[in-house]
Amino acid sequence: MNWDKLRIFHAVADAGSLTHAGDKLNLSQSAVSRQVRALEESLGATLFHRHARGLILTEQGELLFDATTAMSKRLDAAAARIRDSEDEVFGVLRVTTTFGFGTLWLAPRLPKLYEQYPDLNIDLMLEERVLDLPMREADVAIRMKEPSQADLVRKRLMTVRMMLYATKTYLDSHGGAPQTLEGISKHRLICQTPAAPQVGVGASMVSHLMTYEPSSLLTVNNYFGVLQGVLNDLGIGVLPDYVTEDFPDLVPILSDIETANVPVYLAYPEELRHSKRVAAFRDFVQDEIIAHRKQLKHLGKL
Repeated sequence: MNWDKLRIFHAVADAGSLTHAGDKLNLSQSAVSRQVRALEESLGATLFHRHARGLILTEQGELLFDATTAMSKRLDAAAARIRDSEDEVFGVLRVTTTFGFGTLWLAPRLPKLYEQYPDLNIDLMLEERVLDLPMREADVAIRMKEPSQADLVRKRLMTVRMMLYATKTYLDSHGGAPQTLEGISKHRLICQTPAAPQVGVGASMVSHLMTYEPSSLLTVNNYFGVLQGVLNDLGIGVLPDYVTEDFPDLVPILSDIETANVPVYLAYPEELRHSKRVAAFRDFVQDEIIAHRKQLKHLGKL
């Protein structure tokens, strides 16, 4: 198959429109259409269903698009490795992690990374879904469990525990902090929505707390929202313990019921082992975690 025709087909399938693909490729709509028709003729198959709202891939088109997507990602990986052969750290690094860790811990620390590497551009993808690193859905992942894929370089960074927190203002206006789990019945509980994707120990902790029938409930589908509820004096929140350094006014509640440790891993594809962009990000995160642990120790929270 002609590589140029495959490239044009991929652009059309990705855009869902001849016009949009032509704009991206700097080709006229008629030129793009001719190349797609020529590819269909050479394959003896129809690749698109055409209708007024755009183009939809046929079953055969889906098969070919899967192949061209894999090819595109491998080419991107090769280009990244070529760029990484230079001494300078620059270009785009796609980092994926959970919404909570990304918003509450990682993003606030990124200014330091940009100060050190002003030509590095971070594309931060916050998803509970685990992206496929070998298929280059992302370059680096920070996840709350050890990656299962064998062809990844992985580094254990830290451990996280889920704990209960509130503000002094809330506690003062609600008779003080509960001294036992039974005391939860007199307070509003703020937690992740039970159905939301989250670390298993967090979900188990919430389920256990629910048996004590809190007087009121606020559920949010991410920890950023839970934190905002707690900071605005709405109730007692279930939060990861890494928030305590950046939000020192949070008061820990019933600290003896903290959950088991949750391991946090950094992982990236084996083919990026020598990537200078990945190395710069990895070293930055490790240095920040060392500083984070020193600060917690200083605060007497470690």
